[in-house]
Amino acid sequence: MVSRKRVARLMRQHGMRGISRRRSFTVTTRRDKAQRPAPDLVQRRFEAQGPNQLWVADMTYVPTWAGFIYLAVVLDAWSRRVVGWAIGETMSTELVLAALNMALQQRKPEAVIHHSDQGSQYTSVAFGERCNKMGVRPSMGSVGDAYDNAMAESFFASLECELIDRKSWQTKTEARLALFTWIEGWRRRSCPGGGCRRW
Repeated sequence: MVSRKRVARLMRQHGMRGISRRRSFTVTTRRDKAQRPAPDLVQRRFEAQGPNQLWVADMTYVPTWAGFIYLAVVLDAWSRRVVGWAIGETMSTELVLAALNMALQQRKPEAVIHHSDQGSQYTSVAFGERCNKMGVRPSMGSVGDAYDNAMAESFFASLECELIDRKSWQTKTEARLALFTWIEGWRRRSCPGGGCRRW
């Protein structure tokens, strides 16, 4: 066992610093009480027997000196790969639709469950119509419970720790480029050796 003081001393000697998790000042989940959420088809079981059976989705904010940008992602529960993502200037239905459309275009699923929180972007009429048209089964966790979308939360925790908490961007363009590079790296890390690249 190593004491905390020894770890602190060794880190100082090697010029290392710990990363503090950021405090969330921006609310990214706003429920529209006029819209009825989809049922929870997942019940915290983020398991799949193959690709394109269960996708999880969420969005987060990224601070820059010029203001926030927002990132929406869709992850495949089987491979844990990012199969769709989009960056925008607002937390809009169009943002989550863009991420979903990328996933649909790349994967062409037959009957996938799309699990998200109850944010107004996901309960919107436009999002529901797109899911219905493409044969996507919407699923939503309860309000204010991170465990109901734990896989997406875990992805964002890695993003924050490895990139957002370590960097500061003057422009939104710089942040977009950094996010693109990190996400493409995540896609490669989730399939080491390229073994599941075709998925």
